Amino acid sequence: MDHDDDLRDGPRPGRPGGLLDRLLAGLPADALITDPDVTVSYGRDMASFCEAGTPAVVVLPRTVEQVQHVMRTATELRVPVVPQGARTGLSGAANASDGCIVLSLVKMDRILEISPVDRIAVVEPGVVNADLSRAAARHGLTYPPDPSSWESCTIGGNIGTASGGLCCVKYGVTAEYVLGLDVVLADGRLLTTGRRTAKGVAGYDLTRLFVGSEGSLGVVVKAVLALKPKPPEQLVLAAEFPSAAAACAAICAIMESGHTPSLLELMDRTTVRAVNALGRMGLPETTEALLLAGFDTPHAAGDLAAVGELCTAAGATEVVPADTAAESELLLQARRTALPALEKLKSATMIDDVCVPRSALGAMLEGTAAIAAKYGLTIGVCAHAGDGNTHPVVCFDHHDPDESRWARESFDAIMALGLELGGTITGEHGVGVLKKEWLARELGPVGVELQRGIKRTFDPLGILNPGKLF
Repeated sequence: MDHDDDLRDGPRPGRPGGLLDRLLAGLPADALITDPDVTVSYGRDMASFCEAGTPAVVVLPRTVEQVQHVMRTATELRVPVVPQGARTGLSGAANASDGCIVLSLVKMDRILEISPVDRIAVVEPGVVNADLSRAAARHGLTYPPDPSSWESCTIGGNIGTASGGLCCVKYGVTAEYVLGLDVVLADGRLLTTGRRTAKGVAGYDLTRLFVGSEGSLGVVVKAVLALKPKPPEQLVLAAEFPSAAAACAAICAIMESGHTPSLLELMDRTTVRAVNALGRMGLPETTEALLLAGFDTPHAAGDLAAVGELCTAAGATEVVPADTAAESELLLQARRTALPALEKLKSATMIDDVCVPRSALGAMLEGTAAIAAKYGLTIGVCAHAGDGNTHPVVCFDHHDPDESRWARESFDAIMALGLELGGTITGEHGVGVLKKEWLARELGPVGVELQRGIKRTFDPLGILNPGKLF
């Protein structure tokens, strides 16, 4: 079997009978879980329509040396290894394969260092995003990437999927904050990439290569992250629009005018109604699109006033600026409950993650509405509108075979639309199992060939997270 076959089919599990003994030679007994009633709970992340296998064992290491032992053992026995964080992902990237070792990094959860002078944090992969943010705040600093699951998702998982969040329009995504990594390779060797310094261009940027690799190239065991000075408290306005097109025109006007909002979020009519039904938020039921704009500048009230004028000029029927941070938080609560609210509409959801150029945002929303009408499904859209990252949420009854089939077809149609508009199939959720066929379409044959070559260089046996990405 050649390397391409290894990558396509995944490695054979090896000798399961000897696996536990070999692992226990370098791990404490309480680091292993073998009870099938428990290991099954580590089988998958939060994505729908993604196959998942049954792990042979779940390992929860606490040290780098323990991770190295796991990888050496897996290489010797040719057993697949699936690295996991909190399993909040939405693409199946953390799903187990049959007979694999699930390597859960959640016990490696120490913040090793925060340096206000160098403006860095050094953390283990199991550190929860919100915990790092709170720790940085005690030093007058902030770690900006804030996925919606920030209270539970881990830094290692954020790095694996190159996650984003509400603040990306101003502060960027996870990749822009990862300065250096310690990574255990497939054969157990420890690789250090990147730097602690503000600048550094020595050699190929291997750090960026690991960000977004979904555990397919190595296991991140330590990260050096950039921090920013904590900004002033954010003020937010809400603008109601009679159409999605008018809201998208306002978004384009805001960005073209040179404003730098700290967030710029959009909810369509379906999402607004779902949020009202779930939380009695009191949002106007007449709205076709609700835009939230925030500023954390020293003169946030003035920035909000200027953006409010742009919204009015684009056709907003009402603009409500918050006067305080507390009022702003109430407005943002509506956006944060968008996904839970849409999940209440049907028994299952598929969450898309298509990012398009800002100038194509209106066409993306119009096209998604047409797809919803074609398939007779409820599809709500919330979006990080400032960077063109849309999250169409397909709501369906998973007990109904027809609706399940239409949900998958509409999901694919939305990705096709995004590519037609010059976008990408994923802005922050990753590829995993869910979108690997679409990754090939986006990259093209030459791109796929080169990426497979990189995979073979780092993981020649194909044991790291097999079946993901390609």
